[in-house]
Amino acid sequence: MEETPVRSAWRQRLRSSRWRLWAALILLVVVMLSVLVFLATQYEETRDQIELEQDAETIANEIGSNLLHNVQTLQSLHSVAPSVSDWGVLAADFLTQRREAMRLEWRDTELRLVAHRDSLYVPDLMGVFTREQAMHEVRGACDAAQRQSSPAYSSSYFWPMSNGRGVEMIEMCLPIANEGRPAGFLVATYSLPGMLAELTSRSTVRGRGLGFSDADGTRLAMLSTLHGTRRNLTARAVLDLPGYTLMLQLQSQRQARGLFPNVLTAMVSALSLALLSVLYLLGRDIRRRQRAELEVARALAFRKAMEDSLVTGLRARDMDGRITYVNPAFCEMVGLSAEQLVGTGPPAPWWPPELVDEYQQRQEVRLANQVLPREGHESVFRRPDGTRFPVLIIEAPLIDAQGQQTGFMGAIIDLTEQRRVEELNRASRERLQATARLTTVGEMATLLSHELNQPLAAIASYASGTLNLLESSVSNPLHADLAQAMRRIAEQAERAGRVIKSVGDFVRRRERVRETVTPQSLIDAIQPLLGLLVNKQNIRLQIHIEPECPQVQCDRTMIEQVLLNLSRNGVQAMPQGDPPTHSGLRLLRIEVGRLRPHAGGTSYEHIRKSWVSFAITDHGHGMSDEVVDKLFTPFFTTRPEGMGIGLSLCRTVIEQHGGALTHEPARPRGTVFRFTLPAAP
Repeated sequence: MEETPVRSAWRQRLRSSRWRLWAALILLVVVMLSVLVFLATQYEETRDQIELEQDAETIANEIGSNLLHNVQTLQSLHSVAPSVSDWGVLAADFLTQRREAMRLEWRDTELRLVAHRDSLYVPDLMGVFTREQAMHEVRGACDAAQRQSSPAYSSSYFWPMSNGRGVEMIEMCLPIANEGRPAGFLVATYSLPGMLAELTSRSTVRGRGLGFSDADGTRLAMLSTLHGTRRNLTARAVLDLPGYTLMLQLQSQRQARGLFPNVLTAMVSALSLALLSVLYLLGRDIRRRQRAELEVARALAFRKAMEDSLVTGLRARDMDGRITYVNPAFCEMVGLSAEQLVGTGPPAPWWPPELVDEYQQRQEVRLANQVLPREGHESVFRRPDGTRFPVLIIEAPLIDAQGQQTGFMGAIIDLTEQRRVEELNRASRERLQATARLTTVGEMATLLSHELNQPLAAIASYASGTLNLLESSVSNPLHADLAQAMRRIAEQAERAGRVIKSVGDFVRRRERVRETVTPQSLIDAIQPLLGLLVNKQNIRLQIHIEPECPQVQCDRTMIEQVLLNLSRNGVQAMPQGDPPTHSGLRLLRIEVGRLRPHAGGTSYEHIRKSWVSFAITDHGHGMSDEVVDKLFTPFFTTRPEGMGIGLSLCRTVIEQHGGALTHEPARPRGTVFRFTLPAAP
């Protein structure tokens, strides 16, 4: 099917709109994935930052807990070794075990040095400056410790070393008592890098940067550091020591990030791409399905148009004989709608009641054998109004897509028109045969008229001669009767000649001679012969001519023959004893009168012309419908001796005069033949 320009433009717009939708969908998915990756990255960084801050807090708490443990150790150390000699050994052990402590001093209440011990790990601690250079921090810490009666720390300070380097240190002063009285102070000098290295868990700080800074951000000590700052995370925690506060700084590198920060994001992205692919496949499948549905719709529309245009009825039945489908032609054929037919089974509503048993048996045989004649079979259907019509049924097995027979498909052809055409052909052939026979009859009539003219002329001559001889001797009364008989013979011979001449003119289609005659003269011409017929059959003849009936213009001889022929038929319709004489119906009535136009006959033709009607009524048995249908058919007769051309010739003669020959039933019985002739002007 060729695609129209409007449909093509619609397809182009639909395709362009579809691609814009797909582009918008892909862009939306890309934006969604980008936002998802960004949020996932932010989430990961926030989580790492929180984790790093928690680790910084843990490290700060760990340092604080270890320093507190050192304080407790120092307190126990002084209580166990109150003498200087014992204290030195224990202090050395302490410094050996606590590598973050660089020096341990025992000072009296005036901060005078009682004893001290340096760490074996830093032997040149006092190599550059003397201890007095750091007394300011020691004194400040001990003053705070004395006021608080608890350990106190000094602020950090840088202490140069002999190797050219230095170390950031902090002093811790612990007041000691002896039997409730102040007995001096224990001063522990801590190295800030040592505190970072010794008081923290190695597993926690591995791979990270760790250091102390002042409150203003000044870096004090670093255990380890990381290169670069763009991908480093930094967390700070407060190490709140009594008398001094340090800021613990913990750095960690960001985790190596790819395009997708974690598996979940990758899976979500993969699922999004898979969803996009599924949408694409689903869209393609939907387009294919739409194209298939469009093709099916086109096929259905084509099939419906084809079925609606068919004049052959289509009918589908299942294996039980129930109707599953009918087309409009079949519905119109049987006069029922599809809703009234589908689902119905035997007996079918179009079966004639008198043929239901026969059709039922025939259908059972066909359904049982499942063999249907390909040439079909003829049947008779019945419409709801009772009319019957012949049909030709051709059926075939109905096979589904799996190759299984599910029923029967039948084509029903209405044979009414075919029968009508056949009847017309038959009637045409009969008319042709009748015409041929009429031609033969015409030829015979011509031949007879030629052959009979000579003997009739001789009869007329002999009758004239005999009449002359009889008139010469008028004295004998018998001769008068013979003369009268011979005049009748001469008249009939002359009339026979005129009839033969009229028949010859009729056959040769010559110009007829119309003359103006009275109806009474027409009846008088046939009355002698008609009187002989009715007297022989004991039938009364009744003639009634309407007063002031106009004259008619006609071929006198032919109209006389028509009157004689119709009257003879009326006499022959009433044989002896039927009707009986006592019934008073053995009567042949001839009525002549002016034809009155009908009440509705106001046409100009009826007003301008006047007609005279001749009616011949008998009281025989009348005519059956079959006889009425073929009454004027040439050579159709109900009598063995008849030729069947009388009425046909009578109607032809009347129609040539412009009139009409009709018939109707008489009351109480019999038939009335009526013909009309134009009145003379």
